[in-house]
Amino acid sequence: MEQTLPRILVIAPNWIGDAVMAQPLLQLLKQDNPQAAIDVLAPAWVAPVLRAMTEIDTVLETPFRHGALQLRERWRYARQLRQRGYVAAYVLPNTLKFALLPWMAGIRKRVGYKGESRYGLINLMHHDNRQAPRAMVAFYAALAFAPADAAPQNLPKPRLQVDAVNIAATMQAMDLSMQHTLVCFAPGAEFGNAKRWPVTHFAELARTILYAQPTAQIVLLGSPKDVEVCNQIQAICPQVHQFAGKTSLDQAVALIAQSAAVVSNDSGLLHIASALNRPVIAIYGPTDPGHAPPFSDVAHSLSLHLDCAPCRQRECPLGHHDCMQKLGADKVWQPLQKILLSAG
Repeated sequence: MEQTLPRILVIAPNWIGDAVMAQPLLQLLKQDNPQAAIDVLAPAWVAPVLRAMTEIDTVLETPFRHGALQLRERWRYARQLRQRGYVAAYVLPNTLKFALLPWMAGIRKRVGYKGESRYGLINLMHHDNRQAPRAMVAFYAALAFAPADAAPQNLPKPRLQVDAVNIAATMQAMDLSMQHTLVCFAPGAEFGNAKRWPVTHFAELARTILYAQPTAQIVLLGSPKDVEVCNQIQAICPQVHQFAGKTSLDQAVALIAQSAAVVSNDSGLLHIASALNRPVIAIYGPTDPGHAPPFSDVAHSLSLHLDCAPCRQRECPLGHHDCMQKLGADKVWQPLQKILLSAG
C-alpha cells in the first residue's frame, strides 16, 4: 500500500511583497520536514510569485472575495482542505477569517500570531512586540520555531527561481533583445503616493542611463493602477518601454529575472527582484529601510533619513514630500552607474 506524504498548509499574506518576505519560512519548514508536501493558499494575484518558490508542492487559490467573511463558503472550502489531510497549518495573515479555515478543516496544529480574536483558532500562538516590531522576514520565519520573545537570527534570504525558457519567451513576447542591457523601473506603490519617487526623477534617471548606454532597454513595470504614473514618465522620456498593466505578473517576474538592475520604490516588485538576487536600488521615503530591506547580493537602500521619516503615512502629512522630492536622480545614478558598468 502506497504511503501518502504528510502535508503542511501555509496560508499566505494577501500582498505580493509580504508573500516574498514569507518565503524563508517555507525554506525552514522544508528543512525541518523534508518529506512533507507544502501547499500554499493565496489570492490569485499572489499565486504567480508563489509558483517561483521551489519548496511549494501545490498553490491553492483562495475562492473568497477580498475582505468578505463568506462564512458558508469557508465551511465548504474547509471540507475540501480536510480531505487533503494536513498535519499542520501556518496562518500568516492576522485576520480572524483566515484563522477560521484550518480550524474548520480540523487541522490539529494551527500556528500563527495572536491577530484579531483568534484564541482557540490558533493553538500555537506567537506574539510580536508592537513597540519594537520584527522585520518582515523574521516576523514570518519565527513561525517555524517555538514562540519566543526574541526574533530568530541567521535566517535564509527570500529566494525565487524562474526558468530560462520562460525568460526568453517573455523577452521575445515583449519585443526586447537578450543582447542589450535591460533595466527595470518599478514606479508604483500599493501603499500610497507617499512611497512613490517622483515621475520627474524616474524620467531624469532614464535619460541619464540612455546617455551613458544608448542601447539600454528601460522598462516600466507595474499593475493597472500604475499606468497613469508610468505614462507620465514615458511622456517625459519617450524612449522607455511602458509595460505597466500590459504584462502578467509571471511576465513581470521573468523580465526582472533578466534585468541588469532594478530601481524600485518600496513595493512588491522590489522584493521580487531581491528574491531573484538581481542588483537593486530601493528608494525609501515614508517607510523604514530596515523593516523590509532588499536581500540581493548587490543592494542599495536609499533614504534621506529626514527627521520626519519614517512617518508610514499614505500621503505626506506635512505636504512637502521632501523625503522623496529631495532624493534626486543623481543620488540613484551613483550606485546604478557602477552596477551597469560591472554588468558590461
